[in-house]
Amino acid sequence: MAVYLGIDIGTSGTKTLAMNEDGAILAAATVEYPLYSPKPGWSEQNPVDWWAASVKSVKKVMRAAKLKAASVGGIGLSGQMHGSVFLDKSGSVIRPALLWNDQRTAAECVEIEKRAGGRKKLIKMVANPALTGFTAPKILWLRNNEKKNFDKTVQILLPKDYVRYRLTGEFATEVSDASGTLLLDVVKRRWSKRLLGKLDLDASLFPRMHESEDVTGGLSAIAAKAMGLKVGTPVVGGGGDQAASAIGNGIVRKGVVSATMGTSGVVFAHSDQVQVDPEGRLHTFCHAVRGKWHVMGCVLSAGGSLQWFRNELCQAEVAAAKKKKVDPYELITQQAAEAPAGSEGLFFLPYLTGERTPHADPNARGSWVGLSLRHGKGHMARSVMEGATYAMRDSLEIAKGMNIPVKEIRLSGGGARSQYWRQMQADIYGQPVVTINAEEGPAYGVALLAAAGTGAYKDVVEACKATISVVTKTAAKPAAKKTYNKAYPVYQQLYASLKDDFAEIQKLV
Repeated sequence: MAVYLGIDIGTSGTKTLAMNEDGAILAAATVEYPLYSPKPGWSEQNPVDWWAASVKSVKKVMRAAKLKAASVGGIGLSGQMHGSVFLDKSGSVIRPALLWNDQRTAAECVEIEKRAGGRKKLIKMVANPALTGFTAPKILWLRNNEKKNFDKTVQILLPKDYVRYRLTGEFATEVSDASGTLLLDVVKRRWSKRLLGKLDLDASLFPRMHESEDVTGGLSAIAAKAMGLKVGTPVVGGGGDQAASAIGNGIVRKGVVSATMGTSGVVFAHSDQVQVDPEGRLHTFCHAVRGKWHVMGCVLSAGGSLQWFRNELCQAEVAAAKKKKVDPYELITQQAAEAPAGSEGLFFLPYLTGERTPHADPNARGSWVGLSLRHGKGHMARSVMEGATYAMRDSLEIAKGMNIPVKEIRLSGGGARSQYWRQMQADIYGQPVVTINAEEGPAYGVALLAAAGTGAYKDVVEACKATISVVTKTAAKPAAKKTYNKAYPVYQQLYASLKDDFAEIQKLV
């Protein structure tokens, strides 16, 4: 039986796992590396660190699972989206990569919209507005601010595609990750010649395009020797981390949606056709399923808001949890459960790091609204969890407004491991939620793509059907659902009421 490797190049580290044809995980390993912030709002990494971590994590997995090189039937790649790797004519990295969370490109976003003829025309061309996290503004920033480096650039790659280059010697990418560059014609699933022309960017700077299951090359002799693998081992297209995670959650058919409550929160809905929000509140990208698309919303501080609450306001609970040898979140959740649904009129806006969906507002700030003498720490804890979940509902409601069916919501991330938060999500979303047997995220998704792309399955839809199943279902409680349906419009209005104030507050910083 063949084994498939999934390699996920994340922001904090690279995770590799080995999976057999039945979908069972044989071993997994993560190797971390640093992130650099040379100026406020800047975020960079050294691509060579990604390659070193990929080599090390693959070796760890091969040893842990006692695998032979000949048993590896294929490799899938995932990675943090939107980053930019600039290579010179020798294939060497010119400067550190600018990452998805780098905020230096506000001026370039304005430039892109202007060159495109306005926001609406830009969305019509590439299905999305210009955001600071995307790749295209980073490229223009390099041209505007480091012209010598730009002039030396002959190839621009996304993070996982740099690792692909080191694995195979091929310059290649695939449609799901390329969608996040802002340079892809999402409808036609190819680079947008029209926008490249308006931005005066040469098409030769960008790699060959593939579907996510396609084999993009085989391991070179150098890479095979470094990793202890077989020369020529197929490497498939893979996917950007969100699309790959969706594959790992089985979001491969109409009506199935994932709600991932991690540090950030992501709502991801499969779509058989291209469906674009004309206001650009949700992203419309190509899916890692051949010929399909997805819409996606991102809440920047979802579970991250509760983490902040724990770190800054729950030192007593952290100390008590240490004595009891339990997770501090258990004690915080117990306090939250003492407050009623709706937190007796207390709202928390989870905009601690600005917001992406649906507001795209870097000036937005976290806020408690409605505090009174009636409220205690339990109300505050519950309101933080409710606020993050309301923010996720924002994306679900927009998707429904685009006529995207939401028949089954699959939960993942920390918010799925907590029974209390699962129930809250069902109550706030207003419909049942489920969890599945797979919890490995993007690395698992691209291992499935590797299995499908090398013939173990007809396609990735068949691979998901064979390996992923629902294990729990949580129904909404009618009384809580009614409370949240009354409170949600108030939550929505709070951002509109405070938007201008947030901008004024930013001027004081």
